[in-house]
Amino acid sequence: MATAIRLTRKGSKKHPMYRIVVADSRAPRDGRFIENIGTYDPHTEPSTIEVDDERAKDWISKGAQPSGAVRRLLQIKGIL
Repeated sequence: MATAIRLTRKGSKKHPMYRIVVADSRAPRDGRFIENIGTYDPHTEPSTIEVDDERAKDWISKGAQPSGAVRRLLQIKGIL
């Protein structure tokens, strides 16, 4: 199974909040996921990024591919 680390959208209309999840790459964006490893809120100043470092590194070592947006967030947190 090919896994991806990506964002799923939560929150109200015009005020999105995102979960950082590990999901099957074929699953829909807001569909079934394997594990929730963090959150991202772009509306706070500065943006709030909370990630479980150990779980993210573990999934990447197992071959999970982060999406472009998640790759940037992980670089900001110093995980990648």
